[in-house]
Amino acid sequence: MGDRYVIDEMISAKSIAARVEALAREIADHFAGTDKLVVVGLLRGSFIFIADLVRELDLPVEVDFLEVSSYGMGMESSREVRILKDLRGEIEGRDVLVVEDIIDTGHTISHVLNILRTRHPARLEVCALLDKPTRREVEVRARWTGFEIPDKFVVGYGIDYAQRNRNLDHIGAVRFVD
Repeated sequence: MGDRYVIDEMISAKSIAARVEALAREIADHFAGTDKLVVVGLLRGSFIFIADLVRELDLPVEVDFLEVSSYGMGMESSREVRILKDLRGEIEGRDVLVVEDIIDTGHTISHVLNILRTRHPARLEVCALLDKPTRREVEVRARWTGFEIPDKFVVGYGIDYAQRNRNLDHIGAVRFVD
């Protein structure tokens, strides 16, 4: 596989914005009455999604981040999940929403949820921008999903390939060319 590739748009910036607004309404309804929702973004891929999502949430929120790694510089998950940066705040007894860029094999989000459950949050839910159910190896579901996508390697809107293309305003499929 060469280093040359093109990116075919899959999900437009306009479609993403509309879906983020809808997700925020559903999440706000679910967590209505919470004193403060702790929104935990999984770095690095979720940083644009979480920024857009929390701006649309009509709730008091606290934002925190976990940095986990399972991909390195490649296109395939190593299935070995490492915590590179832990939460700063406590979540015991609090409502927590984990925001993930993409659920692929399920290993990363499953590992993260297992860790967070040991900290005894009141409620623990997941919102994923993208879901690839055909790649699932670990049974896990997000309560809210932006878009279900086919088994293609994607970039944009925070998601990278070898630390490139995070800044695209849309989701695109990577296609390698000779």
